[in-house]
Amino acid sequence: MHDFKVLKQDPGTGARLGRIDTGRGSISTPVFMPVGTQAAVRCVKPDDLFKAEIILANTYHLYLQPGTHIIRKAGGLHSFMGWPGPILTDSGGFQVFSLPRKEISEEGVVFEFEKGGKPAKLGPETSMEIQLALGSDIIMAFDECAPYPSTKPAVAEAVRRTARWAKRSKDAVAGRSAVYGIVQGGTYGDLRRESAELTVGIGFDGYAIGGVSVGEGTDLMLEAVAMSAPLLPADRPRYVMGVGKPDEILSAVAHGIDMFDCVIPTRHARGGVLYTRRGTIRITKRDYRLDMYPPDSSCGCPVCAKFTRAYIHHLFKAGEILGKILASIHNIAFFTQLMESARKAIGGGTYTAFLDAFMKEYRTG
Repeated sequence: MHDFKVLKQDPGTGARLGRIDTGRGSISTPVFMPVGTQAAVRCVKPDDLFKAEIILANTYHLYLQPGTHIIRKAGGLHSFMGWPGPILTDSGGFQVFSLPRKEISEEGVVFEFEKGGKPAKLGPETSMEIQLALGSDIIMAFDECAPYPSTKPAVAEAVRRTARWAKRSKDAVAGRSAVYGIVQGGTYGDLRRESAELTVGIGFDGYAIGGVSVGEGTDLMLEAVAMSAPLLPADRPRYVMGVGKPDEILSAVAHGIDMFDCVIPTRHARGGVLYTRRGTIRITKRDYRLDMYPPDSSCGCPVCAKFTRAYIHHLFKAGEILGKILASIHNIAFFTQLMESARKAIGGGTYTAFLDAFMKEYRTG
């Protein structure tokens, strides 16, 4: 089951308030999806994913460890990791970009390294088979993410191969789950348009903008989002993959994007970086040794309700794992509450004012 409705559009921007209904629950959009690469959001138990309605897991890594057969034996990924809500799984296409590889062909990708030293093979049909075995609520089509920078001919080749793989991905799923197609094209406007036309022509339950946040910088990333979003059907969810920082997310929402994911909240938390409405703070700095305020006085998460900056500073300095846990819970909560505030602003027709106020107060870095 997969159904999407746009409930309201902000009058001053392209921001949309919506709802995705799945067999495992509804998802309010715009939404941020915490990333649980290895069937776990780093340092956060499923019960502590404050207000999260959907999470993302990684097809490639779960295929390698623990293996599809073990997750299937456990009753699927939801049972295996103790998460009852919807799960979106990526296809492994990003690993085409990010991992060493031997060969890309029409059949798929042969990666150079796999656990045990044997090459890993992944293609459209294999990726779909794995995601179906995991029990994913939203499956991503297998794509080729060209690195940045790449020549225009190389990006064009990736765009056309992605379209061919997208058709094979949809055919392999054959209606057994929701499938989202992925638009590529790098920073080239004409290739973004070509990719969107090819992908939309196949017909998917939702559409993702891929090939962004791969080193091109915020300005070029937002340009790619701005040129791609209007090319996608208004009655389907729009998802920007791998983005990102709070200011980037809210800017993309203004372009009509509904879904986001990124490892930033938990990755930065483990390094002692906490997100607040005024920007980030590095809790390991000596400044916070005697700071008896919560990480963010406007945050409604259980960490801010109970713990101080001084205590979390102490935990990091003492090497206690609880510091990373509390920081991760808080950062996930910050991102989910940020999206909740965005939805409230869209519903009230005040997204422009909300975005302007946030940008004035938030210190990027």
